[in-house]
Amino acid sequence: MKITPDWLTAEATQTVMRLVLDAGHQIYAVGGCVRNALLGQPVADIDLSSDAMPDVISALAKNAGFRVIPTGIEHGTVTVLVNGTSFEITTFRRDVETDGRRAVVSFSDRLEDDAMRRDFTMNALYLSAEGEITDPTGGLSDLADRRLRFIGDATERLREDYLRILRFFRFHAFYAAPGFDAEDLAAIAACREGLDLLSAERVGAEMMKLLSAPDPAPALATMSQIFVLQTLLPGADTSSVAPLIHLENGVAPDPVRRLAVLGEIEIDRLRLSKADATRHLAIRSAALEGEGAATLAYRLGTSVARDATLVRAALMGTTLPDGLETKLAAGATAVFPIRAADLMPAFDGPALGVELKRLESLWIASDFTASREDLLGDSAGPSDPV
Repeated sequence: MKITPDWLTAEATQTVMRLVLDAGHQIYAVGGCVRNALLGQPVADIDLSSDAMPDVISALAKNAGFRVIPTGIEHGTVTVLVNGTSFEITTFRRDVETDGRRAVVSFSDRLEDDAMRRDFTMNALYLSAEGEITDPTGGLSDLADRRLRFIGDATERLREDYLRILRFFRFHAFYAAPGFDAEDLAAIAACREGLDLLSAERVGAEMMKLLSAPDPAPALATMSQIFVLQTLLPGADTSSVAPLIHLENGVAPDPVRRLAVLGEIEIDRLRLSKADATRHLAIRSAALEGEGAATLAYRLGTSVARDATLVRAALMGTTLPDGLETKLAAGATAVFPIRAADLMPAFDGPALGVELKRLESLWIASDFTASREDLLGDSAGPSDPV
């Protein structure tokens, strides 16, 4: 089979591949870029695999005037920058020893060795500079059938790296047909305690990718059924995920929003960025409070208000408010017409702050329609002491 995606025929890609080929070595694009090209989906990164050793690749690239970064040289990976495009080039490898988190590898000159250490058949497709596909594990037919299949024995693949449990559910959510293989799920359930060996950063990164899928609800529900999700996030509840996906109609997927419907979970177990953790708290807190969409947009901005409204409806099993976008826009653009100076000198110190908040509450309760004059007319000043 032959394909020639734009990224393969691009000058930078051909330059770096020809650099290695002209030196008498093999080099292929591999993994996600090949899989996505076959599916007609966008390609973000171009990973290359070669029988050339890292020092050979580095020397070839430097001699050609390209910058080389030793990204993971102990594992055989160097990054070569060609005309503004970066390429990770990794030497063919085979596993010597694994402990469920990391592997000790040795380099190989055989593509087949490299393929057998990968996780799923659809990720073990190799594409030559001319566009010819090499398929050592049957990935082409699996991809065509939307079948996610481990390479070799599932339990062995999982014990090599327990993160593959999460990768299995992520790839299933993005690329596989509905339904799960019972034997794969049995192998995952038997290996789930290995998840405790993984760092919070790795788990969090995979979970956020899974939550970014078009519809992660079936994967999350299955993870819960075999207690994988509870191992990662005790207390997680997936019952509101499917309703949220339904309510999101036309709204772009957002992993933080979807995380907010999983219940009272220990967010630190995912080691999110500070920005994501703060946003998660804001969405969930607003969703559990009673303020309407317009008020939330006024206080928190359109994005968080929309997310909180979606999450609240999913948790409560209700529909979205009529005219939601109009309400969000009204709240986000509303400007409180009273300033502190308008209440002085009748009010000062703590009393001034209390009165401002009281008038703001009245203004919000009026759906932001009360005028400055209306509000000031309601403010008679503090009572004189008796």
